[in-house]
Amino acid sequence: MKGNLYLIPSFLSESNDQSFISPLVKDIVSNTDHFLVENVRTARRFISDLKLGLDISTLQFSVLDKKSSEQSLDESFDLIQKGKDIGVISEAGLPGLADPGGLAVAKAHRDGIKVIPLPGASAIQTAITTSGFNGQQFTFHGYLPIDGTERRKTIIELHAQLKSTGYTQVFMETPFRNLSLLKSLVDHTPGDTLLHVCADCFGSKELTATKTITEWSKKLPEIHKIPAVFCIGQFVS
Repeated sequence: MKGNLYLIPSFLSESNDQSFISPLVKDIVSNTDHFLVENVRTARRFISDLKLGLDISTLQFSVLDKKSSEQSLDESFDLIQKGKDIGVISEAGLPGLADPGGLAVAKAHRDGIKVIPLPGASAIQTAITTSGFNGQQFTFHGYLPIDGTERRKTIIELHAQLKSTGYTQVFMETPFRNLSLLKSLVDHTPGDTLLHVCADCFGSKELTATKTITEWSKKLPEIHKIPAVFCIGQFVS
């Protein structure tokens, strides 16, 4: 009988503790000893912070990051075929959303392995629900281009899509480039455009605010090196 592939949600903020994680997730982690993780050090610390009384040194971790290939997962999936359950742990939030965990999920479906999602928070979902924008129709673009010219072009295209479709446009940036992205938005988006910033979700420095570009330009939020998701949209009426 085959094992299962569990999608295990992790902390969204460095200030989160074990109270942030549901009892169901803790139970699955307690009974799993092999994990596919984006970063072994972070995953070890996450499991340790859950205070489950586990001996972390006995657990097995295999790296699943943006450089991974389906072939690199073969050894772990052989274990699932033999009946062992394996958990996928993201760096933050839910595996598979703007995260390399999707590679394992795709392989599981191809190999006829059951994928079981566990309840937990997602920064992307949180950004949409706290924005006040269209939550039924939205497009997630992931990370915007780093190159200044390409970024400018993309921002203009996102605004055009918003105006033509009414779909909320959702995107993110590497935390240390947050302020650079905000400045690009101020420079290349009409002043009356509504921008939502959702940073440090569920953390001690949490920010969920929607203002016009003109309002943001007067004082940019202090979110340097803080994980954040951004949305441009229109208020629901």
